[in-house]
Amino acid sequence: MAYSELIKNFNRIRDYMREFYVYGFKSREEYTGKSARSYDDERRRLESWLGNYIQFRQTPDGKNVYLSIDSRVSKHNPLYKAWKAKSFTDGDITLHFLLFDILHDPSVRLTISEIAKRLDEKLSGFTKPKTFDESTLRKKLKEYCSEGIITSEKSGRTVIYSRAEDAPLPGSDILDYFSEAVPCGVVGSFLLDKTGEHSGAFAFKHHYITGAMDSEVLFSLFSAMREKCGVILETVGRQKDRSFESRVIPLRVMMSVQSGRQYLMAYVPRFKRISSFRIDHIVSVKLGSAEESFDALRKKLNGMQKHMWGVSTQSDSGSRLEHVEFTVCYSDKERHIPKRLEREKRCGTVEQIDKNHCRFTADVFNISEMIPWIRTFICRITELSFSDKTLEEQFRNDLHELYIRYGLEGGDSV
Repeated sequence: MAYSELIKNFNRIRDYMREFYVYGFKSREEYTGKSARSYDDERRRLESWLGNYIQFRQTPDGKNVYLSIDSRVSKHNPLYKAWKAKSFTDGDITLHFLLFDILHDPSVRLTISEIAKRLDEKLSGFTKPKTFDESTLRKKLKEYCSEGIITSEKSGRTVIYSRAEDAPLPGSDILDYFSEAVPCGVVGSFLLDKTGEHSGAFAFKHHYITGAMDSEVLFSLFSAMREKCGVILETVGRQKDRSFESRVIPLRVMMSVQSGRQYLMAYVPRFKRISSFRIDHIVSVKLGSAEESFDALRKKLNGMQKHMWGVSTQSDSGSRLEHVEFTVCYSDKERHIPKRLEREKRCGTVEQIDKNHCRFTADVFNISEMIPWIRTFICRITELSFSDKTLEEQFRNDLHELYIRYGLEGGDSV
């Protein structure tokens, strides 16, 4: 029989999914954070959802379990399955279906006492009749109103409830794209389940699926930004041996087009500056009070983005901005090189020097974020200059070391 136990604490599942997929290749004995029994429980849960993607590797240290997902074959993010396994009590399920049986049409408009009376009538036929007090009913209706599936309006001092009108669903192609490419795409996956259409119309060369595990955190952050509220973040470091709390004002979520990693840009009152937080390191988000400075801080971030290559908002050298420029050469048949520079320049500028040379320049907060990109132009760079001379020397030394390792010592210098 398939292992089908539902879950209450998604953070635990999130940790194990990350261990199995992002890091992977650990034996049962290497999971020191939890007991062996906990490891077995979570592994069985993952197998029940992702059995087709689980692989094993036998090593001298034991059997390693990991997730292997080929985005060329899997056109729908399989990690969404974890969000579709949520626990409910018998009372939750009973109340949910009876409420929507009573409020079966938007034209049915009832007060809370009328709904409670009809609930009692429907439950009277049960062998072990269950009752719901008015406080429980009010909380459930308030929850559904916040979700937009129940509407409420006041008539004098009385609140009247009714079912919300069904919203028309977009086409399956739109939902297919949304579910795989947009933060909180799990919403699109749920809607596709409702339509019963999973066309798989899109295939992705780079399919960043791990963001699915951070959907709950993203939803909380987007809710806070919509309400212009501060939040308290609980975060963990890389070793996950300690957690930290930070009071911040969330301003924007940014996603790397190279790695798919997601970051929160937020103002940290304690340090009086805007900083970045890796979203996969955020454990929980607690909503705070409204912040009057939200709009001004968002405007400030907009101005800073003119000098942000990635998510850094300050330089390693201590200066406000760092300058970088380099010249690349290319043949008459390599017109794709200047086109690529123009396409990928972000906050920089590209100047055509002659028909075979162009110069890239930028003033950024942190040049070190650009190094991996600049390296892709090695063998075409004829001139290079960083305002951070220590970083420039390191770049040249790394290049020299590369020449030595490939037996090219004494080759062209930059």
